[in-house]
Amino acid sequence: MTSTRAKFTGKHMALVFVGGFGIVIAVNLVMASFAVGSFHGTVVDNSYVASQNYNDWLAKADASRQLGWEVQASQRADGRVVLDTAGVPAAAKVAAEAERPLGAREATHLTFAPAGEGRWISDKVLADGRWQMRIAIEAQQGTWAGESTLP
Repeated sequence: MTSTRAKFTGKHMALVFVGGFGIVIAVNLVMASFAVGSFHGTVVDNSYVASQNYNDWLAKADASRQLGWEVQASQRADGRVVLDTAGVPAAAKVAAEAERPLGAREATHLTFAPAGEGRWISDKVLADGRWQMRIAIEAQQGTWAGESTLP
């Protein structure tokens, strides 16, 4: 009995080699296009200038912590954002910047009105989905800043 099996030659190995690398390169190009398409931009425009402000940022964060204010964000069924706070004076000004952490850039500025018992309600409705919020509270006692994620 004679075998009619074809030989595995150098040409076959070259095709396997080129095909394998072709798949790897194609996957890398697709993943890079997804990464670039969902990137919102830089966090800071100039890292050196930002580094010069680092100690000031730490001092502001420490002063913010020393106020002892606590903030818990949630979203109502109607889309408005609710902030439940502890220690925040009723005369404070509360605002937030909400933006999508991924995908197409979408950002909204929110201001909050007091609703009694340490609760604040946003002036605008946020669409369903995930949001990253930077919250700022200004009062006579000082300024508080924090971040919260809405699911």
